[in-house]
Amino acid sequence: MFLENTPNANSQRGWIEVIAGSMFSGKTEELIRRLKRAKIAQQKVEIFKPQIDTRYSEKKVVSHDSNSIHSTPVESAAKILDIVQDVDVVGIDEAQFFDNSLIDVVNKLSNKGIRVVIAGLDMDFQGKPFGPIPSLLAVAEYVTKVHAICMKCGNLAHYSHRTSSSENLVELGEKDIYEPLCRTCFNLAIAK
Repeated sequence: MFLENTPNANSQRGWIEVIAGSMFSGKTEELIRRLKRAKIAQQKVEIFKPQIDTRYSEKKVVSHDSNSIHSTPVESAAKILDIVQDVDVVGIDEAQFFDNSLIDVVNKLSNKGIRVVIAGLDMDFQGKPFGPIPSLLAVAEYVTKVHAICMKCGNLAHYSHRTSSSENLVELGEKDIYEPLCRTCFNLAIAK
C-alpha cells in the first residue's frame, strides 16, 4: 500500500551533499567542518576515505591546513555498506578515487535516512570529469563548488594542473606536482 512507504513528519530523511572543486580549493576542509558540526549536534557520524589515499595519514581525513578527523579507509565503495550501522551522517573524502559503484552506495544510504556528505575532485589533471563525481553531482540534493586561487594570475582556479610528466590518471601528490589554475592559465599550460 502506498501510505505504508510514505515518510511521516517524524521519520528521518536522508540526502546527498557533494563538495567538488580543484586541488587546494578547500573541499576536505569543508567536509571536516560539516562533519564536526554534526558531531557537536550529537549526531552519529562515520567517515570513509579510499585506502589508497595515504598522503597525510592512513586513518584520518586531513586537509592541506592540517585539520583532521578520524576515518575508516576502505578498498571499495561497497565496503562502506558493510561497515555503516546506526549512523546519522556519513562522510566520504576523495570520492573521485572510488569507482561508479559509489553512486549506488550513497543512494542506498540516503534512502535509509542518512545524510551523506561527499568531497572530491570534479576534474582530473587533464580537465576531464573524474570518476563518479559527475554522476554524484547529478543525484545530490546539495552541491557546493569550491575554488582555489590560480597560481599564475590570481583569479579563481578550478583546474588541477599536474606539473610532473606522469600520465597516470591517479598520481598522489601535493604542491610538489599539482598547482591550481584558472581556465586561461590551464589552457596555456597544457598547450606547451
